[in-house]
Amino acid sequence: MIRFLLIRLIRALVTLFICVTAVFLLLRVSGDPAAILLPPETPPAVRAEISRSWGLDRPLIEQFGLYLKAISQGSLGYSFTDNRPAVDVVVESLPKTILLGSFALTFALLLGLPLGIIAALRHNTSIDRGVMALAVFGYSVPIFFLAILLILLFALSLRILPSAGSATWAHLVMPVLTLGLPLAGRIARFTRTSALEVLGKPFIRTARAKGVRRLGVILWHAAPNAAVPLLMYLGIEIGAILAGAAVTETVFAWPGLGRLLVESVAVRDLPVVQAAILVSTFIMVVSNLTFDIFHAVLDPRVGAREWSAS
Repeated sequence: MIRFLLIRLIRALVTLFICVTAVFLLLRVSGDPAAILLPPETPPAVRAEISRSWGLDRPLIEQFGLYLKAISQGSLGYSFTDNRPAVDVVVESLPKTILLGSFALTFALLLGLPLGIIAALRHNTSIDRGVMALAVFGYSVPIFFLAILLILLFALSLRILPSAGSATWAHLVMPVLTLGLPLAGRIARFTRTSALEVLGKPFIRTARAKGVRRLGVILWHAAPNAAVPLLMYLGIEIGAILAGAAVTETVFAWPGLGRLLVESVAVRDLPVVQAAILVSTFIMVVSNLTFDIFHAVLDPRVGAREWSAS
């Protein structure tokens, strides 16, 4: 188990390093932030001085070295737009994204799990096909298009929900639906596949042969075994939630990390963009590492396979 955890931890650190390096290079070769933030009539000497003060006139390798040094010291620089620490700007918006993602994931689980189980128990019936059709439709619709449909329905036609902002709990409903419905469709499909695989195992037939009732077979034999791969799948979906939050928060003017990232990219606020992506990557890596640990605890064969493979 210890070796398994060390391998996963090393992979997580390598992933973080690759992500930080890629973002650093892509943002700096995409254009000069000073040319975007400063007015067109700004004298070239002033532009050069601003670039020098931000360290953008130095070679890329030197900028990268200074950036890695700053990260090791717990500093991610200052925002170009308001001259505040980039970490503070990101941390201020993070609770809103966590709130939105938590409610979206809870909603998706409450909707997707029962639908997936029902589809598996009614395999190859009209109920199964209907549930899967809804699931495929749910995760095939682009998030921005679903958000616009919800605004047209609930904000403009029915006038029962606000279309933007975060002042009340009512503002949370449409963003949660926008993020949660596609995720619920994916969870329903994955749950169905996992449940069908478990229901075909020999130990399920043995339990039925011993006279265990169908509900008992589902609750005590099928569900725990089907939950193990689903747990790993949810770890991957954390990244989808963060990615979808960028679009959702922008459409609904939800002041979270995703909206901050989009706005910062638009004005080339490099420290904030790097801090936001680094924090997002850290959340994804830690969540995947946590789910890997849970998976290894629930299924000891995982750790054994890692040991033998290495």
